[in-house]
Order: sequence, then C-alpha cells, then structure tokens
Amino acid sequence: MDVTTVTVQPFGSAQPCTLNLAAIYHPFQQVPDQRSRRGVRYPLAVLLTIAFWAKLAGATQVRAIAEWARERQEELATRFGLARTQMPHPTTWSRVFAAAVAAAALDHALALLLVPPASAEVPARVSQQLALDGKTMCGTIPRGASQGVHLLSAYDVEAGGVVAQVPVGRKENEIVAAPRLRKGLNLRGTIISGDAMVAQRSLSTQVVEEGGDYCWIAKENQPTLFDDLKLLFSPIEIPVAKGFSPIPLDLVTVEPCDKGHGRREYRRLTTSSLLAGSSDWPSLAQAFQIVRVVSEGRNFSCEERDGITSAPAGVATPQRLLAVVRGHWQIENGLHHRRDVTLQEDASPLRMGQAPHILACLNNAVCGLTAHAGQTNLAAFQRSLAAAIDRLLFRN
Repeated sequence: MDVTTVTVQPFGSAQPCTLNLAAIYHPFQQVPDQRSRRGVRYPLAVLLTIAFWAKLAGATQVRAIAEWARERQEELATRFGLARTQMPHPTTWSRVFAAAVAAAALDHALALLLVPPASAEVPARVSQQLALDGKTMCGTIPRGASQGVHLLSAYDVEAGGVVAQVPVGRKENEIVAAPRLRKGLNLRGTIISGDAMVAQRSLSTQVVEEGGDYCWIAKENQPTLFDDLKLLFSPIEIPVAKGFSPIPLDLVTVEPCDKGHGRREYRRLTTSSLLAGSSDWPSLAQAFQIVRVVSEGRNFSCEERDGITSAPAGVATPQRLLAVVRGHWQIENGLHHRRDVTLQEDASPLRMGQAPHILACLNNAVCGLTAHAGQTNLAAFQRSLAAAIDRLLFRN
C-alpha cells in the first residue's frame, strides 16, 4: 500500500493535523486471521483498514461501513491492489468481525498505534496515570436480560488512548476482571485511578507490588474504610478528656475555582496522612476528600467523595491528587461519551461472537487518534477526514 498522507483542519480548530493513513494499515497486518484459508477473498488487514477509514469518515454501524466501502469499491480495490472490485456484503462484514478477528490481538495492535512504547528509563513516581473503568454496550443486552457485552478498559490519561481492554463475563463483575487487565500493564511510575468497584485490597496489593500506585474512591462497599474516612474528615470536633492533648491533624486543602460557558465550578480537596498508621488497608499512605460545587444560572449541585491512595504526600501533593481525580473522568468524557454519542455505539444491534468487542476496539482507536491529534471535537474531525479521504481516493 502506498503512503497516503492527508492534512485536515477541522472547523474551529486552531491548527492543522496531518495523518498518515498507511500507518494505520501496518498494525493490522500483525493481527492473525482466524478464518479458514478456503474461500477467503479479502485479506483481514485490508478489511480492518477499510472499516477504520469508514469509522474515521463517520460510518458508525456495520451496514454503514459496508455501504461506505461499496460506494468507493473501485478506488479501494486499486488502492489496496485487490483482485476483486466488489466490496463485501454487510453480512460478510458481520461474520468477519464476529469470528475472524482475535479481539485481544486487535487491542494490542491498536495500542501500539496510539500509545508510544515505554522507554527503558523508569518514569518518576505517579508521573503517569491510567484510569480504569467499564462500559456496557447497551445494544447487546438481550431482551429480558440486564447484562450485555461489558468491557473494562485501562485508559492512558496523558496519551488519550486505551492501552488494554478485557471483557467482563456475564457471571462476573469488574472486581474479577480488573486483575486480568492489570497483568498486561507496565505500572512503573504509574498511578491507577478507579471508582469504588475496583477499590479492593487484593488489587491494591498487586498494583503496589508491581511498582505502581493506586488512587481509589471509597464507598459503602468497604464499610470499615468508609467509616474511617467519614470520621477523619468529619467537621465535628472530637471531645478531648481533661489532661489529654487534642488529636493532631495534618489536613492540607486546595480550593481551585473554574468558570466558563456560563458555569462556575468550585472544588475543595483535603488530604491527610493520619490513616497511614492506623488503617489496615494495604499500603495506604494518604486519604482525601473532594467536594465539588457547580453553579449554572440558578441551578446548583454539590457532591462529596472520599478516597485513598498509596502515594505519599512527598510525591502526590494535594494539587497532584486533584489532577488525578479530575483526570480519571477523561475516560468518561473523552472515551465513553464519544463512543455512545458521536460513534453511536449503544445503538449498534450487532451481537454475533466477538463483533461488539471488535467495534469497541475500532471506536477506541478513533477516539484515541482524535486525542493524539489534539482535537476536541470528534464530529468535526470526522467530517474533515471524510472529505480528505474522498479527495485521496478519487484523486486522478
């Protein structure tokens, strides 16, 4: 395949973005084809590349991918050197996604494309962040059931891409899947953030033993820890018996306030190291409480959350912890929301085999490529790429 470079500047973007579409083809060549050799008419790497190009051009569902390829079949056949001009039927695309692609291999190939390989130099402690969170593909939930295809992802907050992803079985939850996800990760210098579901003692121990740190939100699923945190950050003064000194507190607070687009957001994060010597939670170094108040016109909302981390105050200052807590939500805003809304993942009715997982892998890659290019508007980025890809394909 010839080198195919396109340059786009989406509406509202301050600077142009150059994308080498041929570089997308090379990782797909490393994905093994699980089909029988008999009757195979299209190389798997070509099909995956065409599907990814179609996703970049705004084709969200399998039928849309098939129609996008069919409308450009002669140009695509010439570009990829195919003997057949006709593109596959939508049913063929579904079967290929369902049985021909190993989801784990595709995840690994796309991670190499979007996230730079780790250097030999050990990064500084808590200098990198991975956010753990799961997402259910609502379109895969069978009628009368409550569970569909659920994927747990590790999201590189700085790079904006998914580095690993594992399916959560129908009879298990993220607590069971999280250790499987952790096995393929390099945790040196990394702080892993997660919600209360993954705040487990065993996972905390494993993360620290592998050279990383954790940052968990704590809720009622860990009652002892939850009660300790509530007592630590309680505004009620604890009475002190006569002749005794009051309990020394080491509370440190940061209070940033942001405003824009008609909304004001106030945050207060308070840290303490007092539980490090009294709690039996593995490697606990600091506890924190974050209060978030949002005002938009006459509407106000307030939420309060408590959490713990294994990173001591010397390496995880209150400002850094606040950045980690805020950074964790990028997996929701920069990944899951885009997959649901712009890429219409929840509207996909595809349930065959590995197909939902494969489409999620491609959606992850689209979101990651958008973040890597420094673009904040995925829809505008897709519209610009759609025009650029067509100019490339139909160029005389």
